[in-house]
Amino acid sequence: MTAEGPPRTVAIIGAGPAGLMAAEILGAAGVKVSVCDRMPTAGRKFLMAGRGGLNLTHSEAFDSFLKRYGAASARLRPILKAFPPAKTIAWAEGLGQPTFVGSSGRVFPKAMKASPLLRAWLERLRGFGVQFYPRYEWRGWDDAGALLFRTPAGNLRTRADATILALGGASWPKLGSNGGWAEILAREHIELTPFAPSNCGFTVAWSEVFRTRFAGQPLKNVVLSFGRQSARGDCMIAGYGMEGGAIYAISAALRDAVAHAKSARLTVDLRPDLSANQIAEKLKRTRKGESLANVLRKTGLSPLEINLLREAFGATLSNDADTLAKHIKALPLNLLAPQSLTRAISTAGGVAWSAVDNDLMLLNRPGVFVAGEMLDWEAPTGGYLLQACFATGAAAANGALRQFGASV
Repeated sequence: MTAEGPPRTVAIIGAGPAGLMAAEILGAAGVKVSVCDRMPTAGRKFLMAGRGGLNLTHSEAFDSFLKRYGAASARLRPILKAFPPAKTIAWAEGLGQPTFVGSSGRVFPKAMKASPLLRAWLERLRGFGVQFYPRYEWRGWDDAGALLFRTPAGNLRTRADATILALGGASWPKLGSNGGWAEILAREHIELTPFAPSNCGFTVAWSEVFRTRFAGQPLKNVVLSFGRQSARGDCMIAGYGMEGGAIYAISAALRDAVAHAKSARLTVDLRPDLSANQIAEKLKRTRKGESLANVLRKTGLSPLEINLLREAFGATLSNDADTLAKHIKALPLNLLAPQSLTRAISTAGGVAWSAVDNDLMLLNRPGVFVAGEMLDWEAPTGGYLLQACFATGAAAANGALRQFGASV
C-alpha cells in the first residue's frame, strides 16, 4: 500500500472462494484482515465442489467465456478481464497445485481434489496474518454502523475500516450459504433480485416402471436443446426427473420458461453424431419379424435410450424407420419444475447490480463491498462459477484498497 499510517482493517464475512480470494489480495497488501464465517471451518462448499474433480476455470477464448454469464456479462467483463482464467491457473500453481486442461476445455488441478489446494491456501493466508473466526454469524449492523455477530462467546459488536460480504447464494444451505443475509440487506433498502435455482435438475413425470428401472443411470453424449440454446454432454436420470451437466448448461432458460408457461419442452438428440438419414439406413437393415427393441439396438441405443423413446412416445412410437430416426434425433421431454434452491448447485438472483458501484461497493453502505454468489449473476458449471467468485472477490478487495488510497 502506498497510503501511510497504521494498517487498515477489513472484515470479510464469508470464508468461501470469493472471501478467501479477497483475503489473499488484502493480506498481501499489508491490510489487517479478519475472516468471519458462521460455519466451523472455511471453504466447505469449495471442498464439496472438489468431489467432482474441482473444475477451477475454463480455457475457452475470453469472449466465448464471457457469454456464459448471460445478462451479467457486461458488468462482469472488466472484473473478469482483471482476474481472468490465466490468473486462476497461475494462482493454483503458485500454491503448488499444477493444473491441466481436460478434453472439454475445463481446467482442473492435477490432484483432482480441493483439499490439498485449500490447505495450502489457508496456510498462505495465515502467513499474511489473516485471522479466522469460525462460528461467527453475522447479524447486520447496529444504529451506529458497527458489525453485529452471534459468536460462541455471545453477541459481539465490532468495527472495521471496510467490510466485504461474501456470504454465498442460497443453495447448499448445509454448507453455509443459506441466503439469510438477504433479509438483513432488505432492511437496509438495498435492491435485491429474488433467488432462483441455477444449475439444477428438473421434474419429469416418469412412469413408475421407467423410474424404478432407470433412476440413477446416465444418458451419455446427447445434445439437449431448448429454443436457440443447446448443450452437448451427459445427464442423469433421477427418480424425480433429470439432472447433470448438459441440462445444467441450459437450466436458466428452462427455469424461466417453466416460470412463465408452467412447463418447458426439452428436445433430446440421442445420436448427435449421425444424421436422421444415417440412422434410418441402419434401422432399415432388419429381418422380418424382428422386434422393435432389436431394430433400435442396431443404432447403438442402450436399454435406457430405447425405454426413453417409449416413455416419450408411448403407443405412438412408430416402427417406420424414417419416423423412428426423427424421434431419435428429436425426443421430446416435458419438464414440469426446477428442483428447489436447496438442491441446486448454484443460485441466480441476489444483490442487484444497480445496488453496487464499479468497485462492488454498496451504494447504500459506503465501505461495504459485495463479492461472489451474493451478486446477481449465474453461469453454468464448467469452471465459470468458481472463476467469477475468484474474480469478484479480487475486485471487492481492490475496491477496498482504492478506498484506502492505495495504488492497485
